[in-house]
Amino acid sequence: MTTDERPRAGDDATRPARPARAADVPASAHEQRLTPVERAIDRAAHRLLADASHRGIRAGLIEFLVFGAKQAWACVFGAALLAVIVAARLWYPDDAALAPNDALTIAAVLIQVVMVATRLETGRELWVVVLFHLTGTVMEIFKTDVGSWAYDDGGVLRIAGVPLFSGFMYAAVGSYLVRVHRLFDLGFTRYPRRWLTEVVAAGIYANFFTHHFIVDVRWVLLAAVALLWWPTVMHFRVWRRTYRMPLLLAFALVALFIWIAENIATWAGAWFYPDQADGWQPVSVSKLVSWFLLMIISVVLVTFVYPPRTPAAASDRAVAASGFRRAGARGRLDG
Repeated sequence: MTTDERPRAGDDATRPARPARAADVPASAHEQRLTPVERAIDRAAHRLLADASHRGIRAGLIEFLVFGAKQAWACVFGAALLAVIVAARLWYPDDAALAPNDALTIAAVLIQVVMVATRLETGRELWVVVLFHLTGTVMEIFKTDVGSWAYDDGGVLRIAGVPLFSGFMYAAVGSYLVRVHRLFDLGFTRYPRRWLTEVVAAGIYANFFTHHFIVDVRWVLLAAVALLWWPTVMHFRVWRRTYRMPLLLAFALVALFIWIAENIATWAGAWFYPDQADGWQPVSVSKLVSWFLLMIISVVLVTFVYPPRTPAAASDRAVAASGFRRAGARGRLDG
């Protein structure tokens, strides 16, 4: 992972470049992508850290803490849902009139309502979250029917034996991805053509169903993903610095954290795999491949709300290079 650093206007060329400050970059475009609540928090953080050191260990520590705070804020929906699942495992009364699965569904709905009511999610993003919910629920119905995993019986808020809260777990992934776009002002260089990404995502989704009946092509799809996104670099702004990371690495890290959350959720009894029927054990590491591929579907769905854009710095360099080429061409013509 690397950082983008630019010198201030007027600095001597021999002086070392300093990290770009948030104040140096027009905030309007970034702020427009934030919800009102997030905009207020962002401005308060800017005021709080305005006099912080630009260099040294303290500056690096601030970047790290801001990164962690933004990640936690992006995960608020998923974290709240996971906390409710764990709380149900630890403290839900066995003799309660309301089945645990129904209680989890009601809690998930309330979390989503609070997210929208407090303007932590925009209406436009809510549609993507709903789409995540629908695609996830369809997969849940099929997968439980073929025995890939199962839920405890009980409750009435179900479709074909699948508790309705299950769709919210997919929605939590969608919520994280749309929020992380806003909070980190994501940009991408060398992003593949969107129609190609949509074809691959459709193939991945279809394979989750068809591999039960015909040949499993997940490794072919994994190779297609690697080939398609290998050149892509993600740019994300934390505080004063904009960092760069290969997008495939970002996919893998998110898949890893989802797998960790899956271990917690299955321990809490939200659902279980066949090898966990007689007692909990860690989820197979092979599931990381499935979550990685699911990430591709998720990312492509999010591009319907946030089309991949080139980072501002890269756009500026492209415009400057274009200007130099035009100036050179005029010079040749004038000569």
